Amino acid sequence: MRILIIHTAFIGDIVLSTPLIKKIKESYRDCSITYVTTPIGAEILKNNPNLNNIIIYDKKGKHKGLKGILDLGKRLRYENFNMVITPHRYLRSSILTWLSRSPIRKGYDIAAGAFLFTDKIHYDKSKHEVEKLLSFINCKETNNKKYDIELFPSKKDLAFVNSIWNKYNLEKYKIISINPGSKWFTKQWPIEYFNILIDHLDRYKDIKIVVLGGVQETNLSITSKNIIDLRGKTSLLELAEILKRSDVVVSNDSSPIHIASAFKKPRIFAIFGPTVKEFGFFPWSLNSEIFETNNLECRPCGIHGSDSCPEKHFKCMKSISPNKVFNKIISYLGFDKHD
Repeated sequence: MRILIIHTAFIGDIVLSTPLIKKIKESYRDCSITYVTTPIGAEILKNNPNLNNIIIYDKKGKHKGLKGILDLGKRLRYENFNMVITPHRYLRSSILTWLSRSPIRKGYDIAAGAFLFTDKIHYDKSKHEVEKLLSFINCKETNNKKYDIELFPSKKDLAFVNSIWNKYNLEKYKIISINPGSKWFTKQWPIEYFNILIDHLDRYKDIKIVVLGGVQETNLSITSKNIIDLRGKTSLLELAEILKRSDVVVSNDSSPIHIASAFKKPRIFAIFGPTVKEFGFFPWSLNSEIFETNNLECRPCGIHGSDSCPEKHFKCMKSISPNKVFNKIISYLGFDKHD
């Protein structure tokens, strides 16, 4: 059985698809699985033992435009897949699915170009995204099993993180990883709130704070000098290994809450502003808690957030006080509150 997954969405979406990979492997034990994704998606999927091949769909580069889609489609057709599973709901992915000429082409019933699928899977908005993805495979032996998010940092990734742990002697401390960024402005808790939280936490000699994110997050002004600032300095799997070793992860509604959900140790405190957990993208880990402002008529204002608050008041984020988040962290760690 030769099975293809096509998913070219955001990093968090790719992370959330890893339980599906495992379910496919356990449902079709001798199958070969290929995954088509973006360059950054390929980075987070590296080393997954259940994948036989990763094909990069560089839709902003070599596969840009109609010619790029046709070229990639030709390659997929040559691979002769028995089944194609396409969680991505955009037209380009639906076209790629059809171009594969696979006899079984599965996609969501609400996807653009759903008519190009042979099997339409109901998109149940009431379910977590992982549960939606698992519904692509209907197998008696695996349907009732809980599947975890799985990420696989390499020995090189571990060596990099070991060097940081050794440099700062981090085994002695409780590690709080803070992820202040997001692709969307309205999904970012105000940076001044993060600074207040960091200042409060910095009073504790048994705590070390690690700030994480991509290069784009380096423009967020963190005022404390007593942090380990790794923004723009890690690969995705190095970041995953850091989150794995953290005691607490504080993050906006963005990919780190899903990456951290691959591991049992970190307590995930997720901050939700314009989005709501009912969209199905809350942490898959049970060791998690969401901060949100309920009873706002304007919330949610969109599934992805936006570049500015449509109502101009940004109450969904500004109403979540740094003290509230701080108190939850300290209570979880079992520390006394400072005056």
